[in-house]
Amino acid sequence: MRRLLKLAQRYWPRLLAAMFLMAGVGAMQGFMARLIEPVFDRVLRPESIERPVLLFEWPWGGSVHLNDLLPSGIQNVWTMVAASILTVFLLKGLFDYFGNYLINYVGLSVVTDLRQRVFDHVLRQDASFFAANSTGRLMSSIMSDIDKIQVATSHLLADWLRQTFTAIFLLAVLMQKDWRLAVASLTLLPFVLIPTARIGKRLRRTTRNAQDNAADLNEVLQETLSGQQVVKAFGAERLESERFHRAAEQLKRANLKYVLQQALASPMIEFFAAVTIVVLLTYARTQIKANQMTAGEFSSFMVALLMLYEPVKRLTGIHQIFQQASGASQKVFEYLDTQRNLADRPGARALDGFRRAITFRGARFRYPGAETYALNGVDLTVNAGEVCALVGPSGAGKTTLASLVPRFYDLESGELAVDGVDVRDLQIASLRAQIGLVAQETFLFNDTILNNIRYGRPDATPEEVQTAARNALAEEFILAMPDGYETVVGERGAKLSGGQRQRLSIARALLKDAPILVLDEATSHLDTESEMLVQRALANLINGRTVIVIAHRLSTIRRADKIVVLDRGRVSEIGTHDELVAGGGIYQRLHELQYLGPEPAVHEAPDAKT
Repeated sequence: MRRLLKLAQRYWPRLLAAMFLMAGVGAMQGFMARLIEPVFDRVLRPESIERPVLLFEWPWGGSVHLNDLLPSGIQNVWTMVAASILTVFLLKGLFDYFGNYLINYVGLSVVTDLRQRVFDHVLRQDASFFAANSTGRLMSSIMSDIDKIQVATSHLLADWLRQTFTAIFLLAVLMQKDWRLAVASLTLLPFVLIPTARIGKRLRRTTRNAQDNAADLNEVLQETLSGQQVVKAFGAERLESERFHRAAEQLKRANLKYVLQQALASPMIEFFAAVTIVVLLTYARTQIKANQMTAGEFSSFMVALLMLYEPVKRLTGIHQIFQQASGASQKVFEYLDTQRNLADRPGARALDGFRRAITFRGARFRYPGAETYALNGVDLTVNAGEVCALVGPSGAGKTTLASLVPRFYDLESGELAVDGVDVRDLQIASLRAQIGLVAQETFLFNDTILNNIRYGRPDATPEEVQTAARNALAEEFILAMPDGYETVVGERGAKLSGGQRQRLSIARALLKDAPILVLDEATSHLDTESEMLVQRALANLINGRTVIVIAHRLSTIRRADKIVVLDRGRVSEIGTHDELVAGGGIYQRLHELQYLGPEPAVHEAPDAKT
């Protein structure tokens, strides 16, 4: 709550106004209880003497009469009471209406700010953070957990202020009427509040478990829907249905546990309230018979007491839901407290271009939690304007090496320098502005072709987008689409073929016009025709740039200026295609496997029957 209040600092004027209005609501509730006495003792007794109607007495002396608050022309008791009732209800409604709006405005604004802050913080995290936290869990926290906080900071905060001020003013009425009787009536209150506080602590833990189960369910849902083709291809619908059912059942049990705990407070309050009322009725019967108290005075006291138990009951329920929001907020603030592993150092300089070389010196890196190094002492220089190809067996460290250039990760030891400056001394945004990426798994947003191409340059003109598409050999199929450049490509580009998606990715990189280009298996999943078109588009993209290309198909890197063979995180060979084919090393073996094919696994003698 302290952290949420800190977020609410910019909204303090509205929050203070709302508190003032809610105090007015509580005051009107107190006046309602106080008006019961003149109704019973004066209005319903015509023989009563026309004397001033007492509202309350100040503790330091003096009193306030209803006659003093109304115009001089309204002095008849019934007229005064009737006008007072109407005025009190009107003011209470106005205070409640505007106060409720202001509280909800502040609460919703704070939660919106919090959601934006969490999203921005998560967005700036490095790749290791996303490896440790699944998409489903992050979505659950940003949406579901913050929704719980939203309920607490808008609707419940308004109700909490309303009920708190109501309880304060009703308690003042009770103390003013008969403080001894009031104290006696409230002696049972601790027997309600102490168990309620303990229930609240359990509710916080239960809510956190329920939110974790909701995140598990969200994770199953996100994975199943994203991988629905794999699910169908392997006939795993039943398996996924069972996974979803188990996660849903765990969530149901957690929610039922919450309901059982939350439901305890209300019966306790009602039972103790009933005990108090029986005791008070017995006391009042004796006092009225002895003419020590009038029916109107007791009725006013009883109404105030009963009205007081209602906010107490509501406040315990609000406390429980606040505990629920507190449990939900733990993960949200845990994400906010996560420190970025990759951040600009103090005094980091901007990279205003690329001119000389990318240099690895003794580079060592391993992924979080891994025992072995993905890169173990790599020394490599990629000169400006050079096409450098990375090849090697699966797991050799090719993708890791390429991922270090845009600083998706930091080296554990060694150095990676761009134009002689360690990348950790460069501003991350300026470094990545010099790098274009065409990945193996092309990601397109569920947006128009136009917006997907200019994703890296939102200010690009339609003419610049069209030029990039033309150079990427994508314009022909774009113009054949129903809405041309305004065609929505679907989730992850589902409405396009693999070759079309890849050419849009190349157009996006062309439009960014970065001097350094990283190509990660850009043609590995394409058919022959699509690969040919993409290769031609890549030729346009590569021209005049420094390129680091990862390739399994050696035919695509024959003309590379430098081929680097990686094996078990180390540089095994460096040379041109012809040099490495003649070298008798790993590259020659890979070349033979691709062009000559593997030997048959089993050699069988010819069968006479075939």
